[in-house]
Amino acid sequence: MTRQELRRAAIVAPLRTPVAVFGGALKDLPVEDLGATIVRAVVDRSGIDPGRIDDVVFAQSYANSEVPCVGRWLALHAGLPIDVPGMQLDRRCGGGLQAIVTAAMMVQTGAADAVLAGGVESMSRIEYYSTTHRWGSRSGNSELYDRLDRGRARSQPEDRFGKIAGMIETAENLARDFGISRADADVYAARSHRRAAAAWAAGNFDDETVAVPVPQRRGGVVEFTRDEGIRPDVTVESLSLLRPIMRGGTVTAGNASQQNDAAAGLLVVAEDQLESLGVEPIGFLTDWAAAGCDPARMGIGPVPAVAKLAGRAGRSVTELLDAIDVVELNEAFAVQVLAVLGGWGWGDQDRINVNGSGISLGHPIGATGVRMVTTMLHDLRRRGGGTGLATMCVGGGQGLAATFEAV
Repeated sequence: MTRQELRRAAIVAPLRTPVAVFGGALKDLPVEDLGATIVRAVVDRSGIDPGRIDDVVFAQSYANSEVPCVGRWLALHAGLPIDVPGMQLDRRCGGGLQAIVTAAMMVQTGAADAVLAGGVESMSRIEYYSTTHRWGSRSGNSELYDRLDRGRARSQPEDRFGKIAGMIETAENLARDFGISRADADVYAARSHRRAAAAWAAGNFDDETVAVPVPQRRGGVVEFTRDEGIRPDVTVESLSLLRPIMRGGTVTAGNASQQNDAAAGLLVVAEDQLESLGVEPIGFLTDWAAAGCDPARMGIGPVPAVAKLAGRAGRSVTELLDAIDVVELNEAFAVQVLAVLGGWGWGDQDRINVNGSGISLGHPIGATGVRMVTTMLHDLRRRGGGTGLATMCVGGGQGLAATFEAV
């Protein structure tokens, strides 16, 4: 099947939960309940017959055996028919966007007509683990690893690339490479919070967010309805008071992405099946690309990914970006965003992360890509249509990028 023969992949009913901070409102909510909330919401909002869903593809970067094969688990827990299968995938920070891409390939090639794609992450509930308890220790202490930190430190083979302490080190490498100052990073971070706060105030997130019912220890249920990490009163001056995480560095707790809990999901439907399924598209996936980069500079990943995307279309990177109405570039770190803009040689701030991103809205790893696409498509709908680019860096040295056209 040639590219010309592929069916177009429509995006239907993109939704997300509000994003909770680490140890915040969703810290006691199991992953299965968080994820099932969004699965039910997508089915209800789209109006699709659940029996017509061919598969459920979900990303989760910090999966465990409490909810194995999260896509299948969520399908069952949300009450979908038993014969609806599910799967789990992981491209770290890019997992959610990869879930959309994978679902799109399934419908483009005719392997499926409708796939529910999404991502979920509860970073608050990531556990500690041991690699030695299975067979016991003959003597001495036994170590428990914090899987959240361990996953960052083990993102690449040390015997090939040397020891990389974690993602912060990769960001500081980019700050040096591109001459980005602490002040530059703080200015960008403050802007992210202002934009996210303004977006909530304007009602921009009303149509895309789904309240999460959270059972309380003393009985009753509280509805979680609003992103928890936005700080409307943050200023460059207040950010400048924070201590760098690495001595002499630029990255602080204020100009880096948060650790978060959230879920997001949508339907990917073959264009020629929209009418028979009775669903309405908000947009279409038009192209995508993934690329590798130096793990020690993982934040630069969107540069080669977008270059690959542009090259396939016979365009330069600047030509591709100039033709895009809205760009969602995940804010793993402020310096990483600024480095990518430098690598692109392009930086129209009126089109990049216009509603905030990882620094203000948060970065619930496996859910982030779907959250970004959800926000972007709803934003484009308010504008009356247009094109969007969602792109992100990935721990271990990757970049992922995808373009969309809104209806």
